[in-house]
Amino acid sequence: MMGIFDFLTGEFIDVIHWVDDTRDTMVWRFEREGHEIKYGAKLTVREGQAAVFVHEGQLADVFTPGLYMLETNNMPILTTLNHWDHGFRSPFKSEIYFVNTTRFSNLKWGTKNPIMLRDPEFGPTRLRAFGTYTVKVADPARFLSEIVGTDGEFTMDEISYQIRNIIVQAFSRIIAGSGIPVLDMAANTADLGKLVAAEISKVVAEYGLTIPEFYIENISLPPAVEEALDKRTSAGLAGDLGKFTQYSAAEAMTAAAKNPSGGAGIGAGLGMGMGMAMAQQMANQQGPWGAAPQTGQATPPPPPPPVEHVWHIAENGKTHGPYSKADMGRMAGDGKLTRDSHVWTAGQDGWLRAEDVAELAQLFTVLPPPPPEA
Repeated sequence: MMGIFDFLTGEFIDVIHWVDDTRDTMVWRFEREGHEIKYGAKLTVREGQAAVFVHEGQLADVFTPGLYMLETNNMPILTTLNHWDHGFRSPFKSEIYFVNTTRFSNLKWGTKNPIMLRDPEFGPTRLRAFGTYTVKVADPARFLSEIVGTDGEFTMDEISYQIRNIIVQAFSRIIAGSGIPVLDMAANTADLGKLVAAEISKVVAEYGLTIPEFYIENISLPPAVEEALDKRTSAGLAGDLGKFTQYSAAEAMTAAAKNPSGGAGIGAGLGMGMGMAMAQQMANQQGPWGAAPQTGQATPPPPPPPVEHVWHIAENGKTHGPYSKADMGRMAGDGKLTRDSHVWTAGQDGWLRAEDVAELAQLFTVLPPPPPEA
């Protein structure tokens, strides 16, 4: 008889456990018809789990990882709620929720709309950001009462949207009030991440959650601001206005060369003109003989020497010459060159009277006047 009794008793022993075969389940309710649990049932709570008993909508005992026999000495809160005595042996009704206490990692967050802030260098501007975070249930009982309620199976997707909103609100508030220049934010993402994580943890702690890891992967500016920043960076790399002009000319030449529909002649002419301008500018900067310009105020190069003209004279249907300006001066003094003499030099439009040529007219103004009559 004892053997048969032991066998029948073993057949009715409850085994309560949960094997999670998913990656996103946070809470799973142990289903039993009528929620009737036999006294002395075997409860197995694995690592990364917690078991929460709920009796008539009221939180009761919480079991951490381990193997338990459900008796009055293991369920003090449930025993108190039901006014059980130590001789209690009957089945009882209670809901059991298994809570996943492992980390849910590689979760995404991002700013849906740009964040407005006042940058000390750019003034009012907007930025976007995104990254990843990790969430973990730190207080199973609080999480169950604040978030899950009576949901029989609660997944990460059901709360990720709410957590993302909390992250974005905290991130926006910290970024807007940090006073960190936008240009320095990329170098301080780790420190910003710690500030945001600390602010988020205060909020999610009310839900029984914690954020063990929080990462800012990217902070980006609007396209217009990035374009202005790129121009400023290019000017900074050029060093000064002259070098920036050379840089811009080179960029224009490259763009003209890549333009298949602009015409080879136009592109070549543009490139040649810019190239000559760049060469002239570089020559002016380097000074004579290719020497580098001295520091401080640069000395302007001397003007080019004047072009020396040579002259031809027409007399009696014949020409003779060429004569230098000095020769012309001597002939003017000797009377061989008069104001009415016809002269010509390279580049002059035909023969002209000597006094009509500005350069030669000066020769006659320095001659002494004719002697007085005797």
